[in-house]
Amino acid sequence: MTGHSLADLRSQCHLAPHQQRAFCNRSRSQRPLTTACGGLAIKGLQRLRQSKTLPLLMRTQGNTRLARHGLLQVSASTAGGGPGSKDIKQHSLGPVLWCVAIATLGAFSFGYHASIVNGPLGAIASELGFKGDAAKAGLVVSSLLAGAAVGSLSGSTLADSLGRKNAFAANAVPLLAGALLSATASSLVPMVAGRAIAGFGIGLASALVPLYISEVAPADKRGTLGSVNQLVICFGILGALVVNVILPAADWRKMFYFAAIPPALVILGLAKLKESPRWLASKGRAKEASQNAEALWGPSGPAQLTGDAVSAGTDKAVHKATQPGLGDLLKNRGAMIGTAMFLFQQLAGINAIIYFSSDVFAKAGVQSGAVASAVVGGMNVVGTIVAASAMDKAGRKQLLRLSFGGMGLSMLAMVAGLSLSSLAHLRGSIALWGTLAYVLTFSLGAGPVPGLLVPEITPSRLRGQAVSLALGVHWVANFAIGQLFLPAVEKFGLPGVYLFFAAICFITVGFTQSSVPETKGKSLEEVEALLA
Repeated sequence: MTGHSLADLRSQCHLAPHQQRAFCNRSRSQRPLTTACGGLAIKGLQRLRQSKTLPLLMRTQGNTRLARHGLLQVSASTAGGGPGSKDIKQHSLGPVLWCVAIATLGAFSFGYHASIVNGPLGAIASELGFKGDAAKAGLVVSSLLAGAAVGSLSGSTLADSLGRKNAFAANAVPLLAGALLSATASSLVPMVAGRAIAGFGIGLASALVPLYISEVAPADKRGTLGSVNQLVICFGILGALVVNVILPAADWRKMFYFAAIPPALVILGLAKLKESPRWLASKGRAKEASQNAEALWGPSGPAQLTGDAVSAGTDKAVHKATQPGLGDLLKNRGAMIGTAMFLFQQLAGINAIIYFSSDVFAKAGVQSGAVASAVVGGMNVVGTIVAASAMDKAGRKQLLRLSFGGMGLSMLAMVAGLSLSSLAHLRGSIALWGTLAYVLTFSLGAGPVPGLLVPEITPSRLRGQAVSLALGVHWVANFAIGQLFLPAVEKFGLPGVYLFFAAICFITVGFTQSSVPETKGKSLEEVEALLA
């Protein structure tokens, strides 16, 4: 059963005509959560001087259910006690921001670990005895991706069984252990093991962070706060770059010791991290869910859980009897849309562009690899900041269309520069500006939106598993593109491969237009109903 919006609930309640008119004329943000169901009229709420918790009688598909235990909270305050008072205080975002800050430390680890070996890899190879062996050097890099693929697929099991908060505690262990094992490695084997363990940790984080943020963020801020995940990944990448520039390559052990700081901070911050109210509601822990919802979202917060509680079933026995499997994911429209978006993200060529960015900048006269990486990373950060500020205004679909469309046009410009002899004298400049335009437009939508979208468009009972499936596909595709890109360039040429990437971008624009729902400003329960 899908969740119900306030509009759905109102239409099923028997209000007196004058109450219906007064209720409907208020904007959503101004409505006191008053309702009368089954012939029970609730009057005079403006005279109440404190919050009251009321049961909500809901009728769905011929069945009447009572959502008790504080899952609906009615709040009103008065100015001088008058019945027309609208003095309703807005709840502070402080608790939510704290939760987002702690959660996104995992995102910082993601970006940092993914980039930290780029600078000192030669020094690592020299000290650990595999200098000049490209296969072993590649193993140091690819072991992180392999671990991440396994970790992302394990994220849902961990998050759904332990809870989101305990999952973050468990996630800190491989991030911390992997960093320390890499920092103290005396040969290739412990280095690869440390990288794989850290990869498992960042794979878990890549699934946990967007899932948790989507469940604790208020609906009108979910896009902005969800984009913080991608933004902090970018900061992690830049942090690794800064460390590479400041420290000599011979100090690579210190670089890995720095990687232990974020998971240590997660452990210290867990005491004030709130468990996801939606996870608690889905487990039938209604009282705790209501308390956490009020702490995060204010007095009206518990009402937002009604849909989750009914959708998942407040009866624990019912919940356990309907545990979803892979078949449920494959049949779920939201899970498939989200997984497809992550696949399109990788097939659009972002890793190839990053891989060749240093060569592109060198041909344009920028010889410093660090400067090239800084410019590309800075462009990524700028675009992600713009996306975060626009996410809850422009909407997810518009940003996705703009992003993939811009990426496709950037690819076509680079194909023209590489292929047309008349543009040979401008080839370096076209490649440079095409690369920057591609990275900027990627960061406007293709980068931040898929991770935000997946938990938004999947129902509560499938949410954790859907995120893990999508991120698993992301990491596998990431690894595959890395392995197949150079052979493809050798066979088809760089313009041919870039033309393929451009085609994927334009296909994704069409897919977004036809299949991706707009979730801007909607509660997770409203989105679930939209896709039912």
